[in-house]
Amino acid sequence: MTDRLDWVPATERPDLLAGPVAAAVADVPGARVAEIDPELADTAAFCERYGVPLEISANCVVVAAKRGGEVGYAACMILATDRADVNGVVRKHLGARKASFAPMAEATSLTGMEYGGITPIGLPSDWPVLVDAAVADAAEVVIGGGVRGSKILVPGKSLAALPGAEVISLAQ
Repeated sequence: MTDRLDWVPATERPDLLAGPVAAAVADVPGARVAEIDPELADTAAFCERYGVPLEISANCVVVAAKRGGEVGYAACMILATDRADVNGVVRKHLGARKASFAPMAEATSLTGMEYGGITPIGLPSDWPVLVDAAVADAAEVVIGGGVRGSKILVPGKSLAALPGAEVISLAQ
């Protein structure tokens, strides 16, 4: 399924990862990285070109949660075949009055990662990482590498074990 890509241990190719991801990936068991065409980083284009089923691709979305005039951030990991219920499940779980996708400029600035490559590995330590149960249960999922020119293949259980990770049902 992912045999069109040259997967290597992620720690061997820090040049393919955003700085925060490279700094944190050694703590993620089983993480492997592959170089991709940055023009094909968006999930649908990536899956079509490299023959990776959407069912094993997971997206990381950054959510801005507002409550009492304060803004907090969280990451949500959801399979590419599903949509995260940001206004329902995520908002309630974070105890926010309002939750929405963080603007691109904020998401990239706060994470040190490129839009289209944001990943839960290496996020700010105070951010909750909400991992959908289907992602956590997956044998392996393909996620961003922090830059548009790579993808990481990782066991779902490794994402569930990230600092700040909570496994919940996120799908609408």
